[in-house]
Amino acid sequence: MSDNKIDYIQINKHSWNNRVDAHIHSEFYDVKGFKAGNTSLKSIELELLGDVKGLSILHLQCHFGQDSLSLARMGANVTGVDLSDKAIKTAQELNAELHLNAEFICCDIYDLPQHLNKQFDIVFTSYGTIGWLPDLDKWAHIIHHFLKPKGKFIFVEFHPVIWMYDDNFEGVAYNYFNAGPIIETESGTYADKNANIKSEYIGWNHDLGEVLGALLAQKLQIQSFHEFDYSPYSCFNNTIEFEPGKFRIEKFGNKIPMVYAIKAIK
Repeated sequence: MSDNKIDYIQINKHSWNNRVDAHIHSEFYDVKGFKAGNTSLKSIELELLGDVKGLSILHLQCHFGQDSLSLARMGANVTGVDLSDKAIKTAQELNAELHLNAEFICCDIYDLPQHLNKQFDIVFTSYGTIGWLPDLDKWAHIIHHFLKPKGKFIFVEFHPVIWMYDDNFEGVAYNYFNAGPIIETESGTYADKNANIKSEYIGWNHDLGEVLGALLAQKLQIQSFHEFDYSPYSCFNNTIEFEPGKFRIEKFGNKIPMVYAIKAIK
């Protein structure tokens, strides 16, 4: 089935709207701790971001805004964007409750130039974002479009090797390369596997060559690229926490990459 014959935007918007309530009340997102002052950002992205005080940041695919608001707490001027209107409404409510000054826009990121007319010091996106996008060339164009000259793109994502395996990591089930849309139905959610929800969604696998090639085609200069043998999130099946806040697939240990990070400059 070709990408233009499926309404992936509406299907995925419904899917993410369906997850919001479960995520807000999950231990995974720890909204109570977040409201009390905990940051939702992890050490990988914090090291790449550096001191953001006074900088403008565009956060693509922000979900219900915890990372956006964490950046605002650090003194950044943040605009968060997400497809889910329910997630954006929640982000706006959190922003008001915490007396922060972040802004939030609900739209497909490919359509963002129709909703926003400014450039930013940093464009940021992280963990489970590009798998919802069919075209990384368009994605990279959006990044370039919204960056100021010499602006930074900070990107942290789950490694494409992870997405090759079935949910229980018993064998290779998916193509490493982008072989077209992957249409699936999920019970529960990564943040609460026992949540009483069922969602259909559509995603795409993107290999590292596709990611780097899209950014380079926009003349973005890759300043750093790192791979990590752990995930800072316990969102996969059959994982162990080998150090506080660091998770690996138990049967693989440190033998496979789980996350990668890129810093690029316009």
